[in-house]
Amino acid sequence: MDVILRTENLLKTFGGLIAVNNVSLEVYQGEIFGIIGPNGAGKTTFLNSIAGTYPPDGGHVYFLGKETTGLSSDVMCHLGLARTFQISQPFPRMTALENVLVSATFGNKTNPVKDPVALAKEMLEFVEFPMPVDTLALNLNTVQLKRLDLARALASKPKLLLLDELAAGLTTGELGDLMAIIRKIRDSGVTIVMVEHIMHIIMGLCERLAVLYYGEKIAEGPTQEVAQDPKVAEAYLGEKYHL
Repeated sequence: MDVILRTENLLKTFGGLIAVNNVSLEVYQGEIFGIIGPNGAGKTTFLNSIAGTYPPDGGHVYFLGKETTGLSSDVMCHLGLARTFQISQPFPRMTALENVLVSATFGNKTNPVKDPVALAKEMLEFVEFPMPVDTLALNLNTVQLKRLDLARALASKPKLLLLDELAAGLTTGELGDLMAIIRKIRDSGVTIVMVEHIMHIIMGLCERLAVLYYGEKIAEGPTQEVAQDPKVAEAYLGEKYHL
């Protein structure tokens, strides 16, 4: 399988704190790859260092076969990498359609969109956005905002999508709907890397998995194998965790 994302000894520090400590991994094109770990393990920082939110302090990032270490988030977006955040960050006084239209218009410079409005509407429909498209973002609830985040990310026509705890705050029924949409995104040709705490989501979606613990990668491999690793059970899942 082709490698779409690779990191080599990625390092990110904040003062004396090592948030990501020499993490190396590979993500294959077309898969849903999971990243788990306890709070403070460096998961979001790892995504941020890949996506250009802030540059790493060491190591390398390769996206689509080219080194992208330290490139800004807008450049990474133009290259085909999109992401969502733990807390939704819409333009609150713009409508849902306008929010997605920003991404459709400016998100992908390598393959400009001929009709951004049509694309924005298509992406809202794709994620099954449940509200009228002229609803202001400030009037949306948590579930609706998460759907909006997905539509915005997809409107940039990404090749790789980073999801940061997208399932947080959802009910059991809402989780099932979200899993179906994530599978649909993958089936459309978008590779996914997802940070998640809810193991039901990880076990149900991810072919492979990496575990971060205090900034270090302690395991990587097929999801079932990693979940049974004694080191993972002790560090994160708990000694009595069973599949």
